[in-house]
Amino acid sequence: MRARRTGCTGILIAAALAAGLAGCAAGTADRSAAPESDTGIEGSITVFAAASLNATFTELAATFERDHPGTTVRVSFAGSSDLATQILEGAPADVFASADESTMAKIADADLVAGEPVAFATNVVQIAVPAPNPAGIATFADLAAPGVKLVVCAPEVPCGAAAARVAAIAGVPLTPVSEESSVTDVLGKVASGEADAGLVYATDVRAAGAAVEGIEIDRAQQAANTYPIAALTDAGTPAVAKAFVDFILSESARSALAAAGFGLP
Repeated sequence: MRARRTGCTGILIAAALAAGLAGCAAGTADRSAAPESDTGIEGSITVFAAASLNATFTELAATFERDHPGTTVRVSFAGSSDLATQILEGAPADVFASADESTMAKIADADLVAGEPVAFATNVVQIAVPAPNPAGIATFADLAAPGVKLVVCAPEVPCGAAAARVAAIAGVPLTPVSEESSVTDVLGKVASGEADAGLVYATDVRAAGAAVEGIEIDRAQQAANTYPIAALTDAGTPAVAKAFVDFILSESARSALAAAGFGLP
């Protein structure tokens, strides 16, 4: 009887040990199965971004969401000056990416920026002409020739301010037939053939593909725009807003910006 009790006890102990080991193994398996990309932040943000960032930020927002499960990034694109006006009037935005530092300064001066804006990209102006350049534009001086229909951004828009600086450097007075509120509007008129030429960013020429041709401008780099980004003080989910800004400053985002033709500060 005693031997049988000892055998049963041994069986029970072995079973208990096996169950315990199985439980440990299961716990280990559960931990290893946890997604490595889960950073512990979640929530939605709205990013206001310059129109010239459209293609690149659309791609980067998707990458951020994939790398941060539980987050959603909505991006609103327009001319930087229009976006700044909306922010100053109380539009719900969590992050602002401007096409120039002076527009960002308006938001910072209103105490609407959390921390200091950080430069993440640069861009230069190019001449865009509809393919295959029916007006025969070859130089910046050609933009002032009689009969040439030139379209530019309005002076208060960063691309318009950059165009004005380029014109001053070149010493060529410009008489555009239209001033637009965003660089994408300028590009649209060139691509459709409504204009003989337009002054846009080099990245916009690249993004337009075969629809337009780009002509580089001498000393355009002297009038390059610097793009800053910042989280805003009224961000609904500050942790996600900060994480997105940090991501835009990361090496992977910088590589995507460089591939799109942006310069890196």
